[in-house]
Amino acid sequence: MVKLAANLSMMFQDLPFLDRFDAAEATGFSGVEFMFPYDHNPADVAARAQKCGLEVVLFNLPAGDWAGGERGIAALPDRVEEFRAGVAEGLDYARTLGCPRLHLMAGKAPASAECRAALLSNIGYAADLAAADGIEILIEPINTRVDIPGYFYSTTEEAMSVMDEAARSNVRLQYDIYHMQIMEGDLARTIERLLPRIGHMQLADNPGRAEPGSGEINYPWLLSHIDALGYDGWIGCEYRPAGDTKAGLGWARDYLNSRRA
Repeated sequence: MVKLAANLSMMFQDLPFLDRFDAAEATGFSGVEFMFPYDHNPADVAARAQKCGLEVVLFNLPAGDWAGGERGIAALPDRVEEFRAGVAEGLDYARTLGCPRLHLMAGKAPASAECRAALLSNIGYAADLAAADGIEILIEPINTRVDIPGYFYSTTEEAMSVMDEAARSNVRLQYDIYHMQIMEGDLARTIERLLPRIGHMQLADNPGRAEPGSGEINYPWLLSHIDALGYDGWIGCEYRPAGDTKAGLGWARDYLNSRRA
């Protein structure tokens, strides 16, 4: 059965961050993900998740100056010490939240040998530390046409090449259906081929990055296909609701607890 996680960075934005946990539980989610929890005490975040009976399934390692336009620093050779400090902070949060996955963002960087070497070194560093707690490090190809021009890897082929060279068993692929529809298409076959390497999935429709049913992707068919393949991981709802989050959850009704959406 498809397991959906509410993305609390994009959904329920009319509420303060911690109150979004309550909203996710009330609409039938059993898991949540978010981009960055670092503005909040980890004990407070953990307490709210536990109160609501929600599993925290994924969040990002610190990714530099997000407000200033940075989208990760792992591929930036002059930011290694900052990256390593961020790994320590992210792992502290993950331990407190019981979160088994962390997304490592490469950042906007040229496809140079120097940047690739920095990225591989940083992935190895993060993966080796995370392995002691049974935590996976995820890398995600992100579309460079609409959302993050200049991101270091934008296709599954590029991301898999990095994963293969990093050679860590706890480094997995974060497959975002929205991003890969833009960059590659052929979603069903790609997911089937890469399924053994996928540690987490995310969804949104295209164009617009709103909820399924708002664009071109046949989500009823695709989600059934993913389920039939035997994928038992989480699929994060990383979309921008076109209107009220709860009102737009009709597409997810069959996948949510007690069909409360």
